[in-house]
Amino acid sequence: MRRRGERVPREKAAAVAAEEEMKSTERKAEQGTEEYQCTGLLEQDFPELCARAGIASVPKVTLRPSPSFPADEEPAELPLAEVLARIQRKYSCFQPCIQVEREHEDPRSVRAIFLRGWKIEGDMLGVLSQCLPALAGLQAVHLWKVGLTERLLPALAAVLAHCPRLRTLSLEGNPLPEPAFHTLMGSDSMLAHLSLRNNSIGDAAARLIGQSLSTLSSSNRSLVSLVLSFNRISDLGAGYIAKGLRLNRSLLSLSLANNDIGDAGATRLAEVLGPFALTHGEVVERRRLLLVEALGRFRMTPKETEEQRERPSSLRGSMAPDKLPPAKHGKTPTKKKEPLRREEARQSKKPPELRAAHSRDAKLSGQEKPSPEVPDPAKQLHPLLEARQHQGSIILPGNRALLNLNLTHNHITERGLGAFLAVLEGQQREKKPKMPGQQGLLCLSLEKNRIPPTSPAFVRLQELLPPPQDPLPKTQGQEGEQELGT
Repeated sequence: MRRRGERVPREKAAAVAAEEEMKSTERKAEQGTEEYQCTGLLEQDFPELCARAGIASVPKVTLRPSPSFPADEEPAELPLAEVLARIQRKYSCFQPCIQVEREHEDPRSVRAIFLRGWKIEGDMLGVLSQCLPALAGLQAVHLWKVGLTERLLPALAAVLAHCPRLRTLSLEGNPLPEPAFHTLMGSDSMLAHLSLRNNSIGDAAARLIGQSLSTLSSSNRSLVSLVLSFNRISDLGAGYIAKGLRLNRSLLSLSLANNDIGDAGATRLAEVLGPFALTHGEVVERRRLLLVEALGRFRMTPKETEEQRERPSSLRGSMAPDKLPPAKHGKTPTKKKEPLRREEARQSKKPPELRAAHSRDAKLSGQEKPSPEVPDPAKQLHPLLEARQHQGSIILPGNRALLNLNLTHNHITERGLGAFLAVLEGQQREKKPKMPGQQGLLCLSLEKNRIPPTSPAFVRLQELLPPPQDPLPKTQGQEGEQELGT
């Protein structure tokens, strides 16, 4: 009996000791990851940090294989070893590995990272939080089916925020039970290209995404292209995104292909692209902005006059001679009379056109000439300040910044097509955009909808649109971004 009674405490003690040893090992691993200084070589930093974190199976870091040449250019017969090597390279992306693209042969010049088909958990995300910011040239991160949860997604966004040159994020095939993708599109986000294809995004997530695009108090100013294709966005979700486009002036390309959008959603999207009346909340916010602008001008005027008073007399070149202090009057003004009279005589002999041009140049050379360092105020103008009163309502010209809209493979009929046709005809009537850089739609994709190809409205729409072109400049490190419409 004593032996059995003694075994129980011994087993408990052994279990406690094993648990303490495991905890001490985890603490050492955490301390090791904290003490390790990344060198910027992903092939060296990633395995070392995984070993210090206690990760058993460490994915390999490999170069992304270049695309294979077309089949008609391949040799007729290849050795079996070469065929097997090509098959292995073709499907290597589905093995647990990290594929990289480089600017050149330097291993520190990684510009894009691809992770496909293996789950990223908390420990692995902690390793990536140290590896990725150490890559000075990292521009794009592509994640496909990595098993992120709504709890880890904000942590991933925090990691990417520490990558100074990162502008492209592709997070596809990663549905979440709770909407959280909007955390990647905050007002402080630096992402320019975001792809969220095939993530089962519904109307609830679309509402948060629309709020991230713009609200009365905030607006995303960095995002240039957004891909939301192959999701579950209906007319309700399209309305939420259209609401986000009301005051957003940075997004140039939007893809909503392969969703469940019908005529109601298409009409909501078309309405924000043309002139529309402001809501009560937008009118109140516009009055507040006008008041702030007026108070700013009122406060600046006394300051400028005070600076002019304190300015030395040698800098007051625009002051008249009779307003100078009495001590300054002497022989100096009389010496300048002869050159002035000669200049006036020469100007009187010139034609009237040249005299007027000379007078304009003289004005611009003085204090009225704008400084090249001063930013264009039109670029900093809030969209609500573009609104004007018309027939008792306050009308906003509409979103003319969006250049590309993809709505292929939805449920739009000729009724929704008519809404876009009216917008494009209105843009054609305006020869020049009211704001620089806002040209309006250049590409509108409505194929594979419930619209007959021989529809007169569809033919008219194709006539109004310019020839097909890519509205966004292609950047290195973007994989599949040229398919913004597929």
